[in-house]
Amino acid sequence: MARAWIAGTGAYLPAKVLTNFDLEKMVDTSDEWITQRTGIRERHIAADDEAVSDLVIKASRPAMAMAGAVPQDIDAVIICTITPDNNFPSTACWVQKGLGLRAGIPAFDISAACSGFLYGLIVADSLIQTGGAKCVLLAGAEILSRITNWTDRNTCVLFGDGAGVTIVTPSPDPRRGLVASCWHADGNLGDLLVQPAGGSRLPASAETVAGRLHTIHMSGNEVFKHAVRAMAQAAETVLAEAQVSPADVKLFVPHQANIRILEATCQRTGIPLERTVLAIDRIGNVSAATIPIGLDMSNREGKISTGDAVLFDAFGGGFTWGAALMRW
Repeated sequence: MARAWIAGTGAYLPAKVLTNFDLEKMVDTSDEWITQRTGIRERHIAADDEAVSDLVIKASRPAMAMAGAVPQDIDAVIICTITPDNNFPSTACWVQKGLGLRAGIPAFDISAACSGFLYGLIVADSLIQTGGAKCVLLAGAEILSRITNWTDRNTCVLFGDGAGVTIVTPSPDPRRGLVASCWHADGNLGDLLVQPAGGSRLPASAETVAGRLHTIHMSGNEVFKHAVRAMAQAAETVLAEAQVSPADVKLFVPHQANIRILEATCQRTGIPLERTVLAIDRIGNVSAATIPIGLDMSNREGKISTGDAVLFDAFGGGFTWGAALMRW
């Protein structure tokens, strides 16, 4: 049975860059405070006329080119996002239209917050293994700037916009591809990281907008503790299943949430920090997009070779979390 393999990667970051020095003029904060606590120095902000599907379309073209795929080859579209163009139709359908993909193929979104891309990769692997698809366009993309409270210094310094795309196909070699994975959720902790309004529970209204209830609300300290524990456990589970030691991981691609979370996760798992993708200083937290963006950066910088053990790891709202190991 064929394993899922990433044949191509691509990314797109909006042109506008918002630095910590820009934020100093907006809220009571400083570059030093932000950098020490988060590791973030700048983040990208989508233009007013850009939607998530636009970002995905721009990131898809280099990914398809790397994979040698043309629009007619794509037979499934999975978009992982919590900031879709619309509640319906799915952003995946808009991407299908925008890229000129074949009519009739499945196209759907996954909402798993910062774990979205990881969830999507596991779903894509299932499609590949069952023969349900042979060339999946899998994206993580967000425009978090639209749901950020720009008056809250604790959260507005964290988030950015962007998209990362992978083309997932059957592995060309039985020794390569996705060899182990795990995914989890615990809805009992959902209130610790939530967008309170805008859904059927609390529909958007003048009152919810005035109260900024359509923006991200987060209990930072609680999220930190759960994130480090969950990401470390997920990584250890997957490494044990694949019989790979932390020292043998050639590239660790964790969700870019906070530099302290990344450092603590590496310390707990024994994965060297120098083998870890650290893009948070340049992109901030882009939720489901951080893993594919970081992967594309490393791929294009020549940091991955055939047969390398590449470990993905994520934690996000829900709570959701998980990990996956791929032999490149």
